[in-house]
Amino acid sequence: MAGPLHPHARGDRKTVKAVLGPTNTGKTHLAIERLCAHSSGAIGFPLRLLAREVYDRVCAIKGAQNVALITGEERIEPKNARWHLCTVEAMPSRPDLAFVALDEAQLAADPERGHVFTDRLLNTRGREETMLLGSATLEPMVKALVPEAEIVTRPRFSTLTHTEPKKLSRIPPRSAIVAFSAEQVYAMAEMLRRFRGGAAVVMGALSPQTRNAQVAMYQSGEVDYLVATDAIGMGLNLDVNHVAFAGLSKYDGHRHRRLTTAEMAQIAGRAGRHHKDGTFGALAGMGGHDPEFAPEEVYAIEEHRFPPLTRLFWREAEPRFDSLKILIEDLESPPFRPELATPPKAIDLAVLKRLAEDPDIADTVRGRGSVQRFWQACSLPDFRQQGVETHARFVARLWQDLRRGYLGADYVAQAIAHLDNPSGDIDTLQGRIAAIRSWSYIAQRPDWVLARDEMAARARAVETRLSDALHGRLTERFVNRRTTVLMRKVGGDAGLLPVRLSDAGTVLVDDEPIGHLEGFRFIVDPLARASDRKLLLAAAERHLPALLDRRAEALAGDARLDAAEQAKALHLDAGRIRWHEETVARLDRGKTLLTPRLSLEPALAALPPLARGKVERALSDWLVRKLASPLAPLRKLEAAGSACESGPALRALLLHLIEAGGVLPRDEAKLERLDAGQRESLRKLGIRVGTFDLFVPAFLKPRALALWAMAADVRGLPHPPVPSDMPPVIAGKLAPLGYRRFGVQALRVDLVEKLLQAAHGSRMGARAKRYYLDPALARSMGLSTASYALLLRQAGFRVATGRALGEGAFGPPSPPLWDWRPPRPRPAETARPSVVAGNGAFAALAELIR
Repeated sequence: MAGPLHPHARGDRKTVKAVLGPTNTGKTHLAIERLCAHSSGAIGFPLRLLAREVYDRVCAIKGAQNVALITGEERIEPKNARWHLCTVEAMPSRPDLAFVALDEAQLAADPERGHVFTDRLLNTRGREETMLLGSATLEPMVKALVPEAEIVTRPRFSTLTHTEPKKLSRIPPRSAIVAFSAEQVYAMAEMLRRFRGGAAVVMGALSPQTRNAQVAMYQSGEVDYLVATDAIGMGLNLDVNHVAFAGLSKYDGHRHRRLTTAEMAQIAGRAGRHHKDGTFGALAGMGGHDPEFAPEEVYAIEEHRFPPLTRLFWREAEPRFDSLKILIEDLESPPFRPELATPPKAIDLAVLKRLAEDPDIADTVRGRGSVQRFWQACSLPDFRQQGVETHARFVARLWQDLRRGYLGADYVAQAIAHLDNPSGDIDTLQGRIAAIRSWSYIAQRPDWVLARDEMAARARAVETRLSDALHGRLTERFVNRRTTVLMRKVGGDAGLLPVRLSDAGTVLVDDEPIGHLEGFRFIVDPLARASDRKLLLAAAERHLPALLDRRAEALAGDARLDAAEQAKALHLDAGRIRWHEETVARLDRGKTLLTPRLSLEPALAALPPLARGKVERALSDWLVRKLASPLAPLRKLEAAGSACESGPALRALLLHLIEAGGVLPRDEAKLERLDAGQRESLRKLGIRVGTFDLFVPAFLKPRALALWAMAADVRGLPHPPVPSDMPPVIAGKLAPLGYRRFGVQALRVDLVEKLLQAAHGSRMGARAKRYYLDPALARSMGLSTASYALLLRQAGFRVATGRALGEGAFGPPSPPLWDWRPPRPRPAETARPSVVAGNGAFAALAELIR
């Protein structure tokens, strides 16, 4: 009965975490990572399709023998399974699971299934960690009902932007069109077949296999459009750039109403996945009264601001089974909290009440066990969606057999075989799939069906065959390689076709796309018939030179812009010059390391010679300007190294320093070969001779080092990793370029000299033989005491720790005191790790003088 939360629902604040945010925030991915990090666990999903998708991912990580899939229609449960992927209704209630997560928890506000989600939100907990995933609108309810939960909000990875309404013929590729009835879905798909060659279809009435097949057809690029009902809004991860709404209202089972902004956002959020931005908008010319988004709706969707949920639906999850009357009373009992509300009559409760009014059926339900079994029969989902009366008749027929015990294998096999017929049209196959899903659900119950495993396998096999047939019918009806009417009109003379290039790089014939340009490479439309491809290629070849010439002018113009404007169009990445994200040139070995040679991409060979030369000159000048300032300190060294008056020893050292990225260990520099004049030349060239390294301070900048590393990669020179920025200290076993390692930390080489200069300053100012070196400057850089002590030791400083206090003496311990002795060469010393016993500075110093 209703009352306090179950004991296992209690937990401290560290065990329950609510991860809330809009679509495309990585919430489900995070839950999968946390599930796999625990010794056992379960995640509850709103759809069987999502549970199956994540099950496949977890199997790849943990092995199929350790992972279970539990839904109403499918049950794969190895004997020793520790990780469970389930629909919310099928989630196991096991306190021994280390981790539990509830996906799309905001569905607790759904009138039909919300009470199930609310029960899981309140009562299902993991032994070590519980995670509630959902929309930010759920936050007030979490604070009220699960006050111990830690709330974490996550921003959307990508931006969602509204666009003006477009006609169906103008919808861009990689778009999803959302309609709210099967008739409208079919109409949209038929129109896209004529305009764009075809579309995949996704509806809630399709089986998971059919939906997967249709989605795969879209994801593979076989079609560029997807037509769907609002079923697309729940968890399908698709490569969608734009979502177009064919309408903004739907029939919710009770009335025809306008979508809420949260529902609009859930659907629009399918556009743009991970860090790829997306757009949404309405279809123009649909003839309806609500195809336009209101300004406040656009603002709410783009900014992810929606009214918070003020109540969740709740129903007694553990009713009493003393009688049908008591069962119904418990299921209709009022909630125990003001934040909870009684849901509208769900289909299972409606069927229960309808059959309880029939005396012929009610008289057969006697005793606690019988009432519980009858309620389980009434809870059979209405996959056929034919209403209470039709579904109640099916349940009544089922109960007549269940009340006597098990369903016979012959009876179940006959019912399944009756549906094993892949012929018929789309609607007929959808009806059979809905019916076989009912029998798949029935066959999963071990207390209902004899030979459960065999019957469940038969039902799944029939569902698979029917789904394959339905996928074939949908593809046959709504996907067809486009016949281009314009090209038929002009016959075989491609020269008569008016060809132009859109801003997005699409090659159009009288506003009909025939292909697109990737950089300077033409790719024919993959949806064109084989018989049309020859004509399309001929049209492209006739008109492309002029189009490419204009494109080359644009590229050369961008290369001549100032640096700020260039960055928007041109950039250098991993040895490639990219223009609007398309590679147009690459860097090759040049005469020297600092002067790489530019090579145009082969696709630019299609340019006329004059245009090709113009592009090559513009990009070469751009590359020179790009490298000039960052590499100037090394270019200065390169010029000096080419001068005869520098002498062989200095020239060799400068070349070595350039090839080392401006930082060279002193023991490799062979400074003893230089005379006094050459040493003075080093100073004038901006080279600092440090205690451990020779380096060029002006070159210790992230951008300069990154460009040098790119040039070194082109040259084939191995080099240490290059830091993305230049913090004083970097932890790790490998010192990046520009750093020297001391123990487990690497310190920037210019700061090494700064610390040693300060240490020698203290030495020179000390009056005693031994003196105190303040580690405050080193600590401010992030250098640990042990690493600082190792630096000093390698530089020739020696430490003496103070004597311990005598017995009974009190006061601060004596600080470590240092003296300096010129170091003897010890090549292996810098590579030896620092061994520190204990955690204090003195323990580290004592370790160094053992």
